[in-house]
Amino acid sequence: MPTTDLPVPAEAVGPLIRGIAVLRELTEADGRQSLGALARGTALARSTVDRIAATLTRMGYLRQIGRDVALTPRLMELGNAYLGATRLPDLLGPHADRLADTLDESVSVAVPDRDGIRFVHQATRRRALSLTFRIGDLLPAERTAHGQMFAADWTEEEWAHWRERWAADPQNLRFPAVPPLRQSADALAEAAALAGARGWAVDDQMIEPGLIALVVPVRDAQGRALCGVSVVSHTSRHSARSLREAVLPTLRETVAAMEDDLRHAPPAEPDRRSEDGAGAAEWRGAAKEELGRDFVEALARGLAVLTAFGPGRAALSLTAVAEATGLARATVRRALITLEHLGYVASHGREFSLTPRVLDLGFAPLSHQPLSRIAEPHLADLAVAVQDSASLAVLTGDDIQYTARIATRRVMSVNITVGTRFPAFATSMGRVLLAGLPPAERTVRLQRADRHPLTSRTVTDPARLVQLLETVEQDGYALVDEELEEGLRSVAVPVRDRTGRVVAAVGNSTHAGRRSLAQCREELLPALRTAAARIESDLHTAGRHVRIATAS
Repeated sequence: MPTTDLPVPAEAVGPLIRGIAVLRELTEADGRQSLGALARGTALARSTVDRIAATLTRMGYLRQIGRDVALTPRLMELGNAYLGATRLPDLLGPHADRLADTLDESVSVAVPDRDGIRFVHQATRRRALSLTFRIGDLLPAERTAHGQMFAADWTEEEWAHWRERWAADPQNLRFPAVPPLRQSADALAEAAALAGARGWAVDDQMIEPGLIALVVPVRDAQGRALCGVSVVSHTSRHSARSLREAVLPTLRETVAAMEDDLRHAPPAEPDRRSEDGAGAAEWRGAAKEELGRDFVEALARGLAVLTAFGPGRAALSLTAVAEATGLARATVRRALITLEHLGYVASHGREFSLTPRVLDLGFAPLSHQPLSRIAEPHLADLAVAVQDSASLAVLTGDDIQYTARIATRRVMSVNITVGTRFPAFATSMGRVLLAGLPPAERTVRLQRADRHPLTSRTVTDPARLVQLLETVEQDGYALVDEELEEGLRSVAVPVRDRTGRVVAAVGNSTHAGRRSLAQCREELLPALRTAAARIESDLHTAGRHVRIATAS
């Protein structure tokens, strides 16, 4: 979908426009595409696409997979900058989560994005009929209750823009998040007028058959609708009328609490990571030296401007952006002109802010990746580095369950597949996961577990296992020698989320004849810690405003 039909400003940065076109094409391809297909989709020269891909890979935003390139979780820092600046997920998300628990229905928060709406928070219910949108998905206003609510406040200019877009695409073919549907041009105006009069709006299967939603707007102190909160259900549980009768009073109470928090919340603390201008300039210098002419510095500079924003930095002057990025004011000015032309930045006098359109840059496809997908490329690098299998596991009851695995080809190899379960107490990954639990819970789990010996070396005494787990917690790794199976040694380290909680373990398994215990510590452990640190970095970025599923 074109970003804008307006003439390109004379001072716009061409490489930045082309780089963003590649990111958008990758986003529309659900995050992965061949370089040839990217060249065809963007109508750019293949050599240009190759240079853009090399630059984005060096920035950590893409990775190479054979002939394809794929978006990486690090790209989500662009969308995180917008979400952090608005504070909507941080302030309203807990209210939405509690509302979903109270009603036992899915709850969504969406913001207006010109003639569409974009989701910024989800609190979903786990059911066979799952009602879930991806954070960052763009839906046409005419197909949603959110859109009706926002359209009630549109100016004539905004209505004219919508009518032009609707006339060009009446079936919403340019919105991949919804199935095609043709509606009357007057339907939105009628629904918007009704929503404005009522103070709420309803979606009765406009997005797709069976889906219904009720929306109430969240307004700022000046009465502007900042976002809308929807309770989403299915016709198997509610009609549009019964949903309104069942949830509207509670939804209004929640929205009132949200508005109160927005008006009285203390100022956000700035994210200091977005203020290291000297470090950013040093990085760009190193990247340019490494890649030479293949490094598109104008693209790297332009994307750096987006990450200057964030918590406590919702609106910035040109000078503030220059200080945060380490760029010259003239460079920042041209980047901001370009980004404003493309719709990613809005100007307000002498200050600038990000728009919801920043979420168009890969956020939606990346927001649904489970931890296993995030970990896979790092496990692959680990397996190559140590020439032994690499795995990710989580705690399931008293067992570990493998959720990702990269196996190496050897005559004698460890035959484990994703989904395999082993007793946690007798495995290195299990001991790392158990050591991450509160001490009291560890003890309870060990006492209730079936601790029958698997080999002559298996430690089964609860008191001894408690001591081993204390050592694992202190040392930050576990090494298990032939306790699960004769001849099998394994070492593992924890993976922690943003709060420091152990959510998974990364491990290597090897034959006892291949590496001694000392070699496991000297050769495997440093590589494991590097892999875990990289997984954690991606997890922390991806999990800033999105819940990351630990299971596949």
